[in-house]
Amino acid sequence: MSKKPANPNSKTIADNRRARFDYAIEEDLECGIVLEGSEVKALRAGGTNIADSYAAVEDGELWLVNSYIPPYAQAKMFKHEERRRRKLLVSRKQMSDLWNATQRKGMTLVPLSLYFNGKGIAKLKLGIAKGKKTHDKRETQAKRDWGRQKQRLMKENR
Repeated sequence: MSKKPANPNSKTIADNRRARFDYAIEEDLECGIVLEGSEVKALRAGGTNIADSYAAVEDGELWLVNSYIPPYAQAKMFKHEERRRRKLLVSRKQMSDLWNATQRKGMTLVPLSLYFNGKGIAKLKLGIAKGKKTHDKRETQAKRDWGRQKQRLMKENR
């Protein structure tokens, strides 16, 4: 059987690897993002950072705050701001669920990854998370280390 070739349009742009260490991710959802033309070109070029960003529900709208998209060198007239607030697109039901999670349950909206889907449209994977305490982080680190050690022992015994 032959494998299908990978879609040239789909591509991961940025990952927030620190999010899974600092937060306990309860649920995640995919949402669209409103971008300008030069921002899309800059995303394709690379250098984007979402590690310091977060999402917030304000006035019935969902916003991505403090994400960095580098300037696009070839854009002469229509340049974009690098750290502007970007609107995220979700359904009304999802919006009410996100508002409920953040305002009533004290959860945080953390961007997990930014990518182009199969159709070449920029999407953001958003995680609904609860912050971890220091002892929880140590416990996660210990589990990860034990898993690595176990794999090494299993490999040596073969």
